[in-house]
Amino acid sequence: MHLTAQDPLLRVEGLSKVFRSGEAELVLFENLSFQVSKGTMLAIVGQSGAGKSTLLHILAALDRPSDGAVFCANSHVNALSEDAAASFGTAKSDTSGSFTTCCRNSPPWRTWPCPANRGQPLSSAEPEAQRWLQEVGLADRGHHRSGELSGGEQQRLAWPRAHYQPQVLLADEPTGDLDGRTAELVFDLVARLHSEHQLTSVIATHNLAFARRCHRVLRLDQGKIHEVEPQSLPAQ
Repeated sequence: MHLTAQDPLLRVEGLSKVFRSGEAELVLFENLSFQVSKGTMLAIVGQSGAGKSTLLHILAALDRPSDGAVFCANSHVNALSEDAAASFGTAKSDTSGSFTTCCRNSPPWRTWPCPANRGQPLSSAEPEAQRWLQEVGLADRGHHRSGELSGGEQQRLAWPRAHYQPQVLLADEPTGDLDGRTAELVFDLVARLHSEHQLTSVIATHNLAFARRCHRVLRLDQGKIHEVEPQSLPAQ
């Protein structure tokens, strides 16, 4: 199976997530279906609590849906065993490449893979890591602990940690806790890496101005998802 630029790299079919507590049910979303073509930068917007983070976790095999299916190239994501799902983020093949996830819920980010933990010897991992630090403007911070970095620097640091030749990038509120200027710098970095490395990106964000700059926008609202014209969103 060889994907072209027009083929969907991600495919979501009839996805539902229901939380149960005793006899009560909370339907977070139901029957979501959409596709993301190779090379697309897709924003998912919606109010807090709409289910954006949960949706990204399901796409990344960090959570399982109550119903429906997720496909990444030729991989049926939510049919993977626990062990296979745990290694899905670092799996590589000629069809799906590696699948990179950045989630804000495990501060400062939950990211993978990192060159040093993919079995690379230090002699080759260190130059690779330094190259990525240079690319995100942190070459002079390579010997600092994460607690010594600013919030914006920690966000930028996530990309060298996560970015080891992936094809798919999932980012959950990558600019959520940052001031306006720093958020702008981080989103510019996301957009540049997306373009230069020919990624397929799905970004959950509250920032409509950033969503406007994506190729496509989906709005998650009251358990349903629908397409929004990016240029209809506010520019600021």
